[in-house]
Amino acid sequence: MTIQTGDAIPEVTLKRIREGVETVDTPSLFQGHNAVLFAVPGAFTPTCSERHLPGFIEHFDEFRKRGVDVYCVSVNDPFVMQAWGQSQHVPEGLQMLADGNADFTRALGLEMDASGYGMGVRSKRYALYAEDGVVKQLWVESPGEFKVSSAEHVLENLPG
Repeated sequence: MTIQTGDAIPEVTLKRIREGVETVDTPSLFQGHNAVLFAVPGAFTPTCSERHLPGFIEHFDEFRKRGVDVYCVSVNDPFVMQAWGQSQHVPEGLQMLADGNADFTRALGLEMDASGYGMGVRSKRYALYAEDGVVKQLWVESPGEFKVSSAEHVLENLPG
């Protein structure tokens, strides 16, 4: 079942690289925070690299001024997410999270089968806004689209 507005973010672990590979659990990321999480089908893929991540980089300071943390997640390993972040000049504070086994993606019910592209199970493209670990807004893209999960759309629709 797909996560809905009003649902708590499921408790799952993700990976990130800071001073080496770290495991981070979702309560640490979301509880006590206002956060936007956006998901991409794959690091280094065209729309993700040309439009989705760059929009959040461009508007990162606007999110931070509103007291909102920003997280990017993909069904990739942490080394790929680190390399992608470096290649895109991701600002410090925008966390690049790896969901290598798609555990988080499946827990949200937002997985898709990209086997036809040789990519296996991946995440749908989406963005969500959560306050203290509870989803307040959710924007899931239709297949092949990039509209509602853009940084601009999310900023326009944040409360306050």
